[in-house]
Amino acid sequence: MLDGRLSLTTPEGVRLLLTPAGPFLRATAMLIDYLIYVMVYSALVTMVPAGKMTQGILLVVLFVMYWGYPILCEVYWGGRTLGKRATGLQVVRANGLPVGWRESTLRNLLLFADLLPMCYLTGLISMMFDSRFRRIGDIVAGTLVIHVEKPATRPLPQAAAPLPLPFPLNADQQRTLTDLFEREARLPAERMHELGTIAEPLTGTTGEASVERMRGYVAGFTQ
Repeated sequence: MLDGRLSLTTPEGVRLLLTPAGPFLRATAMLIDYLIYVMVYSALVTMVPAGKMTQGILLVVLFVMYWGYPILCEVYWGGRTLGKRATGLQVVRANGLPVGWRESTLRNLLLFADLLPMCYLTGLISMMFDSRFRRIGDIVAGTLVIHVEKPATRPLPQAAAPLPLPFPLNADQQRTLTDLFEREARLPAERMHELGTIAEPLTGTTGEASVERMRGYVAGFTQ
């Protein structure tokens, strides 16, 4: 954990930075899901005619819906129920990978243990003493509830007339030039001119003129 973020490395060597979600947002997500369940329950009760058989079928449907809703959402909807989607949360495995049937079923069945003795007290105590804010169901199932990171929008380079490269550049070199101009708005003009001078072997010029020439190169291989 570093500054509240968890650094993980997948089997493919990809580094993931995850931010575990705390009790407040998790409780908010659970409340939203519960209110949705109550609304559906109320609607079904008013629609179903009176009768022992129909009422029995209704109870079975509601029971299956109560347990099936979070599991189906977590498996097929990216680890997010409607409540978690509204609060920007997501359930993942402890290694950062998506949850499967086993993990989702275990964590949701053990929700009763976290609700004991009342008002989610056991789950709250578990989260307070766990560095990743995991309740008992998460610990047993090997899951985490994390904040969904919003992808940062990348600014486009300023418009420029495309120029041909003086010699071929590989993919990494092209990416480096593109990244430079995507960060241009956050760099002082003097620093850009300094980088332009460093790139003289590529542009054949220095300073601002070199920067503008590189801008043309980027426009050439990104269009």
